[in-house]
Amino acid sequence: MANLPDMVKHRGFPSGLPGTGYQFTVRRANPKGASKIVRRERHADRAPVDRKADAAFLHALWHHFGEEPFERGNLDAGRLSWLFGREVVPADATFDPESYEALLRIDLDVAMKTMPESFEEVFEV
Repeated sequence: MANLPDMVKHRGFPSGLPGTGYQFTVRRANPKGASKIVRRERHADRAPVDRKADAAFLHALWHHFGEEPFERGNLDAGRLSWLFGREVVPADATFDPESYEALLRIDLDVAMKTMPESFEEVFEV
């Protein structure tokens, strides 16, 4: 097997949204490098389960990392991309969207306005 890039695995972070195919983490690093994080547009007609997955992922980020910057590591690029540029932003000016070591943080002001349910102690799935 090819050498895989280093990637922090966030132990205890949920792997996905139960009962769906939505994943929050990846099992192993991609030998070709990390998938790029890009801002995905969220349209008003998105399915309720898609919106729930976004809110559940933000809930997991909040309860795992709080206001502290966190390394991308094994967090799924696709799932991060749905929040990127709004609720989740680069933590510093050296942000590389194609690095497992990229630092991110929750923009608390934006996140509390757009997904207040993510900050409750328990998130109903």
